[in-house]
Amino acid sequence: MASFRDDLAGRFATLGVIILVALGVLLSRLWFLQVLAGQEYAALAEGNRIREISLDAPRGSILDRNGEFLVKNRPGLAVSLQPAALADKELVTRLARLLEMKPAEIVQRVREKRADPLKPRIVKHDVGVRVVTIIKEHRRSFPGVEIQAEAIRDYPEGRLAAHVLGYIGEISDAEIGRRPFEEYSLGDIIGKTGVERSYEDALQGIKGVRRLEVDASGRRIRTLQQEDPVPGRDVELTIDTSIQAGTELALDEALAAAREQGMRNARAGAAVVMDVRNGEILALASRPTYDPTIFLGGISKKSWSKLTNKKSNYPLNNRVTMSAYPPGSTFKPVTAISGLETGVTSPSEIFHDPGKWTGMGEDWPKYCWQRSGHGSIGFIQGMAQSCDTVFYEIGLRLYRRRLEELQAWARRFGLGSKTRVDLPSEVQGRVPDAAWKKAFNRRNPQYGQWMPGDTVNVAIGQGDVLVTPLQLVSFYGAIANGGTFHKPHVMRRIVMPDGHTAHPYEPTVVRRLKARRESLSVVQEGLRRVILEGTGRGAFEGFDVEVSGKTGTAQVAGKDDFAWFVAYAPSSKPKYVAMVMVEQGGHGGSVAAPAVRNIFATIYGLPRTDREVYDESR
Repeated sequence: MASFRDDLAGRFATLGVIILVALGVLLSRLWFLQVLAGQEYAALAEGNRIREISLDAPRGSILDRNGEFLVKNRPGLAVSLQPAALADKELVTRLARLLEMKPAEIVQRVREKRADPLKPRIVKHDVGVRVVTIIKEHRRSFPGVEIQAEAIRDYPEGRLAAHVLGYIGEISDAEIGRRPFEEYSLGDIIGKTGVERSYEDALQGIKGVRRLEVDASGRRIRTLQQEDPVPGRDVELTIDTSIQAGTELALDEALAAAREQGMRNARAGAAVVMDVRNGEILALASRPTYDPTIFLGGISKKSWSKLTNKKSNYPLNNRVTMSAYPPGSTFKPVTAISGLETGVTSPSEIFHDPGKWTGMGEDWPKYCWQRSGHGSIGFIQGMAQSCDTVFYEIGLRLYRRRLEELQAWARRFGLGSKTRVDLPSEVQGRVPDAAWKKAFNRRNPQYGQWMPGDTVNVAIGQGDVLVTPLQLVSFYGAIANGGTFHKPHVMRRIVMPDGHTAHPYEPTVVRRLKARRESLSVVQEGLRRVILEGTGRGAFEGFDVEVSGKTGTAQVAGKDDFAWFVAYAPSSKPKYVAMVMVEQGGHGGSVAAPAVRNIFATIYGLPRTDREVYDESR
């Protein structure tokens, strides 16, 4: 009996210990939950109750040098949809009918923006009063549908300067996290091209935030706090609206004139005006062009296809900086200065041009553009008349002096290198040399050796040399100002919301041409004679401002000739350099030169001309 009681007491003691241990564990857990984890769980509870929604900042405006708006914002209204509302298919169908969209399109737009599930997704931008009124008057029929204010990009001058300004659009998956978009999120609007892209950091403001109280289901209860967004800064450009308009008109007229002269494939071209004293770009035009408003609210696949296919001639391409072409005879000043500086020719040399040049032997003849020849012709007159024979001979002498002498001088003029203009996607062109030719013909090494004829072709701007229109303008600007290469630029200053200048542009000297003043003076005189008595005379006859320039007619395999003309004015104290190039436009003197005359007429307030000019020079 005693042993039984002792056994029972032992069991109760064991049970008591177990109960005490369990109670201790329970109490310690309660203490942990209330004391140690209390703040953490309180924060989690608060997080479930409060949501933050970012508020987009209006982009800064873009203005010309005189303060005229080229891009600004106007107030607009957008229709947005809560992501959770997609479950209501009848609602989606009803909304699609009102917005004249397809239901699938609404679903796609809401789902493609992977962001905060509480943040409404815009399904249509810039809606009219009728749509807003219907949604507001029939709230119960449109649960989860909201009307929100937005800033819409507005272009007071329409398509003017489209390739300078660029366009905006939603950031893509590929752009997220890349410079300068490290802090951006899907759904954000960014600059895609042009100034909108180059000065994204300035134009993009600082987002605001709205803090909302929500219930357990995530539905909004009330707004707790709001920090307003800070608008972006304005960017004032070097562009002059009136000169830009005159330049675009001149380019359009050049394209039309080329087609009237039988060049039916003349559908594209470029034009640019730059201040030779500081590199400021006053006008930049590319054809074909596009309407930047087509990108507002997102562009359709059909519209995008039209802008990016060969049939449309790639209107998004800024041909001034993003395309490179054979320069034709506009390259000849490089050859001329190279010859003078190396001593292979002199200003007093007299050349003989019978029309057929056999400097490389009778088996390798080349011809002047004037097949009957220019006869005995001096160095400066050879420039004025764009005599190919003169430059064939200089090119061959440069080759014999040193294999890549001409290439070295071309690079000193900035060819083969980017100008570093403050516009995106600039290409560097090409100065072909022995290494390039060997690599190009690696599958056919028998054609890979650099030959005398290669240099002779480059000497007249043919062969495989390629330049961008802006490179050409840059090096003619350096000839005009005595040898200084300024960095071309379109930004003049960045303006803060309160109106003060945050970042004025300081002109940048990229390089100085190491050539004697005498050599530059000789070439300057040759370019002046081009207008007075040479291949540019017809276009500028009777013009009240003295101009110096050069025609160019570049041959391109499988295409019609490309027409070039580049000039600076006034000749005695240059301020501006202007260039027009027409793809497959024919002769530079008859197509591009009159266009440059009209650009200078706009600048100097002189009468424009529409007279036809006959020219067969190269």
